Amino acid sequence: MTDAFPPIDSYGFLSDTHTAALVAPDATIEWLCVPHFDGPSVFARLLDRRTGGAFSLHIAGDTTPARRYLPDTLVLASEFTTPDGTVTVHDFLAVRAGAATEQDVPIHADRLLVRRVRVDSGTIRLTATVDARPDYGRQHPDWTSGNDGWLLPGAGLCLVSDLPFRLVDSAPRVEVELTEGDTATVALSYGGSAPAHLDPTMAERLFRETCDTWRGWSGRSDYAGVGHRDVRRSALVLRGLAFDESGALLAAPTTSLPEELGGERNWDYRYTWHRDAALLLIALFRLGHSEEGGRYLRFLINICTGSADRLTPMAGIQGSGAEEQVVESLGGYADSRPVRIGNEAFDQEQFDTYGHVLDAALAYQQLTGDLQADQWAALRRHVDAAANRWREPDHGTWEIRGECRHYVNSKVMLWVCLDRGIRLAEIFGDRAAALRWRPTRDEIHADVLSRGFDAGVGSFVQSYGSTALDASLLRIPLVGFLPGDDPRVVSTVERIQQRLGVGPALIKRYDVGEVDDGLAGTEGAFLISSFELVSALVLAGRRDEAREIFDWLCRHSGPLGLFAEQLCADGTALGNYPQAFTHLALIEAAMNLDGAGDRDALHAWAERGGMAGP
Repeated sequence: MTDAFPPIDSYGFLSDTHTAALVAPDATIEWLCVPHFDGPSVFARLLDRRTGGAFSLHIAGDTTPARRYLPDTLVLASEFTTPDGTVTVHDFLAVRAGAATEQDVPIHADRLLVRRVRVDSGTIRLTATVDARPDYGRQHPDWTSGNDGWLLPGAGLCLVSDLPFRLVDSAPRVEVELTEGDTATVALSYGGSAPAHLDPTMAERLFRETCDTWRGWSGRSDYAGVGHRDVRRSALVLRGLAFDESGALLAAPTTSLPEELGGERNWDYRYTWHRDAALLLIALFRLGHSEEGGRYLRFLINICTGSADRLTPMAGIQGSGAEEQVVESLGGYADSRPVRIGNEAFDQEQFDTYGHVLDAALAYQQLTGDLQADQWAALRRHVDAAANRWREPDHGTWEIRGECRHYVNSKVMLWVCLDRGIRLAEIFGDRAAALRWRPTRDEIHADVLSRGFDAGVGSFVQSYGSTALDASLLRIPLVGFLPGDDPRVVSTVERIQQRLGVGPALIKRYDVGEVDDGLAGTEGAFLISSFELVSALVLAGRRDEAREIFDWLCRHSGPLGLFAEQLCADGTALGNYPQAFTHLALIEAAMNLDGAGDRDALHAWAERGGMAGP
């Protein structure tokens, strides 16, 4: 173990759709929360090298294995080479396909973290240590030996293995010599019953079932267009971040990975944001995953039904929010403090949320025709709320922690809410509502064109009265507010490239030196915005330039093909990881390149009812 922190995007990502584990380049598991994604950590070495806890496998003579995912799976293979032998370790959170009668459980989590060791040649020395530190390192581990293995009751953990673990310094540990042909398995059960025994036959079954389940899911997609390998990997990441108990999508499985090394911009992303809800839903349908798309839509509608006239910008993966707190027990990644759990953004006003939810509802209706009258009634209330409140300022899509402003993107998305609401009202025969909302929709459109575009700057601006630019404005053509080749859109794209661009392909969300966002320090370029630049360029008719940027971005993923939230010009990844919306924006960019035209390809596909074709 060293004091150095591995690069954020060098970690392997494991998921069973209930929780996630992150595996460092040396094959140490440094992040795991139980019993769900948003539960307290039992391994958090990711955020503190001394007190966080980790699950290490050390092969004497080699600390830097070659790593790869098995094709179309979230099973990570680490291949060790030493002077005395070679070893392959397969790490995975065990899953199996749900039964045909379990439509609400398409992927069944065994709640079992499995580490499977196979000696391919020679003789090796293996040391494994399960140094659990429950509740973000705030609880002392109290392991006990039982008939089923080693138990940690307070955290609901049970360690089972075919190796002879013993307790050393409050942690189960084993040192053993293995020779060619030997296999060994270590499994950590959480939140359920552990296997009564763990032999090679059971380990092989868990491995095969997990591989088959992920490959079966990936195999539903027939997309073979631009960036198809990156699209398939991104789809797997999104599925791994979808919580099976509710259909919610996590922004990321981590908290407090910094947006600036050593800085304070550290947030808990283990929640679902409604940003780009429609894009997620359409992408799932387009890639052959209509079941998951439908479950996500139902999650959104349930939130709408349960709220009065206010849509929160985010929700917990089971529907509720969480108060933001500081965890003093962890020092932070690269000493970036504070470490936060919970997120204050739950209490913010973000009017773009209304547009994202209604956009998703319309897309779902276009694709399936299954939106129900009671669901429409719940949505209808929120369209009325948007119509009544559109003149108010808000916190904006980036959750700026300062005074509310009249953000242009928020106004655009309120227009989207009214526009999609009108179209849904017409479908449901609600002519009175459609008639009432049309003047407001048109008034918002005119207001944005009048007050949101600054002719002197030659661009739409971040907020009324400001001259600052904002990368969220790249979505103006993607939601149909204006055509992609409108001169105001084209000039906005160009100004954003000039003033917010970093290197050949990266885009910052705004200039922190120009915009007071209530926080100290700086941040990297936002990969969501960088991929959205690709889509905006396609709609502006500049496909070749867009393809060059897309290819550059894809080449700068982490070594396992995964993306964090941000990237610096020197290749340093920043922010929580892996980031769902980065991978979603990648899918959108790829499909816009593949179906280059004057419309967003995914929305156009949805409007055709999901018919085949670009």
